[in-house]
Amino acid sequence: MGALDGRVAVVTGAGMGIGRGIAAAYAREGADVLVAEIDEQAGDATARWLRDEWGARAHFVRTDVTDKDQVHAAVDGAVERFGRLDVLVNNAWRGSGYARFENMTDEQLRAGFDTAVMAAFWAMQRALPELERHGTGRVINLCSLNGVNAHMYSVQYNAAKEALRTLTRTAAREWAPKQICCNVICPGAQSEAFRRVAAADPQMAAASAQANPMGRIGDPLDDIGPVAVFLASDAARYLTGNTLFVDGGAHINGVQWAPRVD
Repeated sequence: MGALDGRVAVVTGAGMGIGRGIAAAYAREGADVLVAEIDEQAGDATARWLRDEWGARAHFVRTDVTDKDQVHAAVDGAVERFGRLDVLVNNAWRGSGYARFENMTDEQLRAGFDTAVMAAFWAMQRALPELERHGTGRVINLCSLNGVNAHMYSVQYNAAKEALRTLTRTAAREWAPKQICCNVICPGAQSEAFRRVAAADPQMAAASAQANPMGRIGDPLDDIGPVAVFLASDAARYLTGNTLFVDGGAHINGVQWAPRVD
């Protein structure tokens, strides 16, 4: 038996990177998974992989998390297809580029907050009745060391992810009497963003890995996924309002992250 047998999860941004790894970890532990992803090809491929590899009941719904109606449709879709919802993972992020603070535009900053904060806010509000229904409700929001360490050239990402941490902690406090646990993972893993930067600047990526106390960048499925499983399971039913740094120890002294920006 898996740790998540009988549970249903919605994972946003599950078509690639960390979201895909978490979705796979859930399927491996017996959960049914709704893959909420804006990229139709990637989202469909992930759902098919979960079904073929682990026999999971997995379903893809195209979801632009900056559209409130589509966020609601993803949450509702999980309940309609699987009959319940136990776990909500807000992971989706749409890259809005790197720029120095003084060159960052209003549109880039707003895009960061729409993707990280508003999307999670809408999803959490919509999911609340179902998360409360069975006493197994879990919210797991993906934030970032970029915000904690104030990495350069990504103020829109840093600020939005730190706002999401506060949103999570507030919900954790208010929803604790409902037995809903809300926690944050700050991962250090080979996300799609990391891979893009690594392709453009291999030396910087190698330096980041070398600076990590464990000497490597984490794997989305095998390093991040098991922690997301733990937070979604009964083992974490008394854990709420916390931030887990799943990063090989990178948060201890901070890992250099300085992509080249003109």
